Amino acid sequence: MVAGVADTSSVATKRVRLSPEERRRQLITLGAAFLGQRALEDISVEDIAKQAGISRGLLFHYFATKQEFHEAIARHVSSEFLVATAPDRSLGPFEMLRDSIGRYVDYVDSNTAAYEAILRGTAGNDPGARSLVDQTRAVVAQVILAELPIAADDPDRPFVTMAVRGWIAFVEEAILTWIREKSIARGKFIDLLTESLPALAFSPSLSAALQGTTGDVELDQAQK
Repeated sequence: MVAGVADTSSVATKRVRLSPEERRRQLITLGAAFLGQRALEDISVEDIAKQAGISRGLLFHYFATKQEFHEAIARHVSSEFLVATAPDRSLGPFEMLRDSIGRYVDYVDSNTAAYEAILRGTAGNDPGARSLVDQTRAVVAQVILAELPIAADDPDRPFVTMAVRGWIAFVEEAILTWIREKSIARGKFIDLLTESLPALAFSPSLSAALQGTTGDVELDQAQK
């Protein structure tokens, strides 16, 4: 979940005067680049300071602790991921979901090491990083639920909400497996992820909403 991995083996960056906000953004971006090589908790403050061409002490002028720095990196990666997979509201519900999943797959395919470092990092000892990953999942769930034309008082709503949350975990693991193996074509894999959501929910309302056939379902139910 990070846009590219920089070559962190290069010599220290020549020191350049930056505004506080520019320097903070630079340090976070450099930290995110290291995710292609190591776990979040293993990112070295010394290495980042060297890359930025500043002293170790100056880095702590922008971040009170190493943990705060790591959380800022995770937040940056999370933000990039959400932007990259934001729904295209010009599409219908099903195509909107499929389009977002396609961009999700492509994003992870291009940034696998960083994505996996953040995702697997939730098993580490950094509660802040775990919280940010959980927050990202919650945002994804909220975005999906907000786009579905299923009312809050619909009897299917609790089932759909639970299914969406479980589906997100399934998608995370399935994408990592697919990227490692590429055992099926990309299009078929995206179809699998897209169609698994209504199947998991076992919800006629959700299936109808995604397929754009809500009226037909309501008519069928009224005729019964």
